[in-house]
Amino acid sequence: MAFQNKNLSVIAYANGFTLWHYCANETMTTITTSGYFNAISSLMNSGDVVIINASDNTSIKKITVSEGVVTTGALA
Repeated sequence: MAFQNKNLSVIAYANGFTLWHYCANETMTTITTSGYFNAISSLMNSGDVVIINASDNTSIKKITVSEGVVTTGALA
């Protein structure tokens, strides 16, 4: 399944930083694949954080946006 905008919400926003929440009946591997969030790349910024509730796991990931491609990675 592809990204669903209805499953994404903003938890907090301050000073250009957004804390997102995404919940979907998909695996963590699917959701964290590079490009999964590309449909909203103009809304996300590098350094944003997303809490992901997937069908098989829950995780907190850092967002990186480069040339319209959104990737998620481990928090440092």
